[in-house]
Amino acid sequence: MANYTAADVKKLRELTGAGMMDCKKALVEADGDVDKAVEVLRVKGQKGVAKRESRSAENGAVVSLVSDDNTSGVLLELKCETDFVAKGDKFQAAANALAAHVAATSPADIEALRASEIEPGKTVQAFVDEANANLGEKIVLDRFAQFQGDGSFVGTYMHRTMPDLPPQVGVLVELDKGSADAATAAAVAKDVAQHIAAFAPKYLTREDVPADVVENERRVAEATSREEGKPEAALPKIVEGRVNGFFKEVTLLDQPFAKDNKKSVKKVLDEAGVTLKRFSRIRVGA
Repeated sequence: MANYTAADVKKLRELTGAGMMDCKKALVEADGDVDKAVEVLRVKGQKGVAKRESRSAENGAVVSLVSDDNTSGVLLELKCETDFVAKGDKFQAAANALAAHVAATSPADIEALRASEIEPGKTVQAFVDEANANLGEKIVLDRFAQFQGDGSFVGTYMHRTMPDLPPQVGVLVELDKGSADAATAAAVAKDVAQHIAAFAPKYLTREDVPADVVENERRVAEATSREEGKPEAALPKIVEGRVNGFFKEVTLLDQPFAKDNKKSVKKVLDEAGVTLKRFSRIRVGA
């Protein structure tokens, strides 16, 4: 006869985030004592961290945190193995705690973030390992973005690919407001962030595209044109047109705007009197 009740299992799951079968086994081992069962799960979880290292973590969530005055913001991805864990309160609380820590400490890079203390005596890496142990899945923190600067307006857009999952795509944008008021800046930031979420530009401007990437596109365009039998005299113009088409695909400012494809994103920004300084787009697992 079981020495625990369904209520004990429910309580243990709420306390630890562990799976039902793991909770039942822990309660058996703890002779029905919920507190002891928590310890059992923590010990077994920590022992299982190394075993989970080889697993793939392609689910998870993107979270954001923007200051009340919109002068700074954070975008952070936390990954796990299954969507079941991703939509759990404990996993999302961990992701939000990490974003708040980034906002408060401004780490230089992901290595500095992992090594920083999120609690007295506990590094971020230890915090992630603890989540790994408690949730029973591989938990991975390897990407974040933080924007802040004098005179900047920072905005965000978070996209859910499924209604029951946390956001899987997040975009952070930083504007120089110029002559625009706060309401205009907020509206443009949201529109452009939504556009970025949908069209996934790789670069902000043409100048940001590495020279070797452009040169490779030029070679491909010329080889393709020759394969198609285009006249030799027309090749330079055709190649240039195809390279310009490539820029319109990969550079944000050259892309046709999602809400009005007769205008480029740059024209929309110019009409609003703002300048887009930088952006970050994170899609879970991509």
